Amino acid sequence: MSMANYRDHYYQSTDGLRLYARDYPCRDESNADPSAVLCMHGLTRNSADFAGLADHLSNTFRVISVDNRGRGLSEYDTNVDNYTPATYVQDMFTLLADLDIDKVILCGTSMGGLMSFIMAAMEPARVRGMIINDIGPEVAQEGLDRIKAYVGKSEPVSNWQQAIAQAQEINAAAFPDFSDEQWEEFTRGIYRDEGGVPVLAYDPAISQPMSDEQSAAVPPDLWPLFEASASIPMLLLRGESSDILAPDCVASMLEKHPGLQFVEVPNRGHAPTLNEAVSRAAIDAFLSALT
Repeated sequence: MSMANYRDHYYQSTDGLRLYARDYPCRDESNADPSAVLCMHGLTRNSADFAGLADHLSNTFRVISVDNRGRGLSEYDTNVDNYTPATYVQDMFTLLADLDIDKVILCGTSMGGLMSFIMAAMEPARVRGMIINDIGPEVAQEGLDRIKAYVGKSEPVSNWQQAIAQAQEINAAAFPDFSDEQWEEFTRGIYRDEGGVPVLAYDPAISQPMSDEQSAAVPPDLWPLFEASASIPMLLLRGESSDILAPDCVASMLEKHPGLQFVEVPNRGHAPTLNEAVSRAAIDAFLSALT
């Protein structure tokens, strides 16, 4: 994939951090004012997660894919208490203002989905639609325990082979059908190369608020936030074997949001990559109905 299909965008958070996002311009030159899609990643991930989807969507949309503070090319925060969804959401509104984007379609994986719920509850008039990837207002304890067991605790690796093995060990259940090439691409998205040595592309301290207090990782009661966005068009994707989004949570979401579109992605745990044919078809159909 060409590296030139997005622009690097740096901006400053309200508390002075230098933050980063990829800005994919819409390739359809006849569309003078394309709708914007804001892609927000999961806890330990970064903008690279959406490389495939952003490239695909930028045929029709302008796509912004972010690195939350403490990830990727964004600055790490010396105050670890800021590593919470509430702060990340503030950064997103700062970014949208910086790019002069008024209305937006939100696309959030895992933690990015929680951020979407919060943003939609805070400023519903700005949100045209929401694509929520493998997360709901209740986060299954089993999945949370699994994440807590590895975030910020991974052993350093000395080469890419070891990095790939480590990524596979942690994520094998989520992607049972990945090829060697897919594992390599996945791993290169979550590590950065420092003189030939792969280093995880996130601040290990992001796990600290999570260890100190569960509510820092997952706001305690998200149902009111979810219900506040019940009038916003929403597509929910779930990995078939997800340990984060339980089927009974999906049932409650469908009950509380009558227009909710739901698609289960086969052969996936937490979380689908959104490059799957099933995911792409669902996202394309959802977005074309919005526009």
